[in-house]
Amino acid sequence: MAIERVEPYLSAEAIGTRIAEIGAELSRDLDPVEPTVFVCVLKGSIMFYADLLRAVTTPTNCAFLAVSSYHGGTKSTGAVRLTHDLTIDIADRDVVLVEDIVDTGLTMDYLLNLLRARRPRSLRVCTLLHKPAREEIKVPIDYCGFTIDDVFVVGFGLDFQQRYRDVPFIGVMHFDDADPA
Repeated sequence: MAIERVEPYLSAEAIGTRIAEIGAELSRDLDPVEPTVFVCVLKGSIMFYADLLRAVTTPTNCAFLAVSSYHGGTKSTGAVRLTHDLTIDIADRDVVLVEDIVDTGLTMDYLLNLLRARRPRSLRVCTLLHKPAREEIKVPIDYCGFTIDDVFVVGFGLDFQQRYRDVPFIGVMHFDDADPA
């Protein structure tokens, strides 16, 4: 039987500092009058999304969508499916797509194609984490919190089998075989 343990990787303080910096960058880059639509990719991005919106000083609109590509494992299956679609029109609007992690690029590529078809005025990508070692498709990332090693991370919204989202930091998930003795 495997025993799970989480080793701290990025502290809550480091995450908070970086989100404040990204919020300042976005506030400089976005329209100061017309609300930008911030699209949260559920569920993993929710913590990042909430803190990011509080760090942005320009007007915002909130939107949500959900996709699945992990189906309970620790690696993406590569088969992305939309499980919840936007409920607002983004045509001719400035949009920031907020994601928890970009690794293979497959999910982000799917989302960018989906949203581009809806003809936004602009479409930017903001991710908390980027894992280039897993990259299969190169996707544009306009704002990135941290580039990380090829490790399986949980916490701060990221999960393993729907657990660990509430951990206030980002940690590396380890699986140790239990000693049968």
